[in-house]
Amino acid sequence: MIAGYGHTKFGDLGRVTSRELVVAATIEALEMTNLNRNQIDSIYLGMLSPDIFEHQMHAAPGIPDYLGLNHTPSTRIEAACASGGLSVLHGIMAVASGFHDVVLSVGAEKMTNLPTSHTTEALAMCADDIYEVASGITFPGAFAMMARAHEHKYGTNAEMRASVAVKNHKHALDNELAQFRKELTIEKAMNSLMIADPLTLYDCSPITDGAAAVIIVPWEDRADYEGIRVKVKSFSQASDTMSLHDRNDLTGFMTTKVAARKAFDRASLQPKDIDFLEVHDCFTIAEIMAIEDMGFFEKGKGGQVTLDGETARDGHLPVNASGGLKAKGHPIGATGVSQIVEVAKQLSGNAESRQLNDVQYGMTQNLGGSGSTIVCHILERGD
Repeated sequence: MIAGYGHTKFGDLGRVTSRELVVAATIEALEMTNLNRNQIDSIYLGMLSPDIFEHQMHAAPGIPDYLGLNHTPSTRIEAACASGGLSVLHGIMAVASGFHDVVLSVGAEKMTNLPTSHTTEALAMCADDIYEVASGITFPGAFAMMARAHEHKYGTNAEMRASVAVKNHKHALDNELAQFRKELTIEKAMNSLMIADPLTLYDCSPITDGAAAVIIVPWEDRADYEGIRVKVKSFSQASDTMSLHDRNDLTGFMTTKVAARKAFDRASLQPKDIDFLEVHDCFTIAEIMAIEDMGFFEKGKGGQVTLDGETARDGHLPVNASGGLKAKGHPIGATGVSQIVEVAKQLSGNAESRQLNDVQYGMTQNLGGSGSTIVCHILERGD
């Protein structure tokens, strides 16, 4: 179960290191429980590229070092933008197997040290370098192709995509940790700077610093811990080809379909049982495809249902009540852990002004690369 969580502010955080951000998030998580840091058995760190962003390889030992936990095993997990989700998944498996009793799963990234062009180049390394990057394709270009394919096949237009950004910016107004707490109109989103046709500036998530952490302990020992009690109902992972040209369909991700189906089967649940979602909206089209591929809406209807308000906080199925990557921010390694933190907040009744009513199950979808890695978690409100 998730017994505690921590989360730094997301944004351009200036002269601070990822290690310092991890320490801040971890201390907050520990303060929610009756644990002291010496009780942590193992650490799983989700982080994309400390070598490029901070000129630091071998980043994992820096975490126990800064936490004063010498000799505590610490492992870095890298799966592009799904690094954080996988750090949680591996923490869960370590506890569920009985190998560890207390695990810290944490994610972080310090991205604003570099100019935007350098950051874009670093992120492009998560795509297929041989066939895509060498041809000049960056992630905005890759997701632009997906947006065009979805538009051609299903009629998903710029207004529908913009409605994702408008919704998530509105949600972020109530998240004091979000990078962008400002309202957005459909018109402004649609008429903003073109990044990769048809995706404009407001179709894209930002460059962000930040960290998020969760403490994972055995559910059967919940009486021994203070803090929250959020049960891990299921988790799953799926992989696909690195290159888009090897896939049969660009209007969705088979990885999302497979991972979501596995998560539902393991939890003995169906999409109708889930009360809210945190999905990977690195680009607005990614959220639209996610809610379709996970089985919550008919394929091709994701854009329209978003425009109609069904995925708003007061809608039929709230999606990204935190503000999502689009407005909350996207510090790569921290993103998947941040999704888990938001779900844990909602299920424990700690989401303050953005608290959803009467929620029992929340689900996350964390995406790496061009959908080459997908991680899903389903969490349940504890007793």
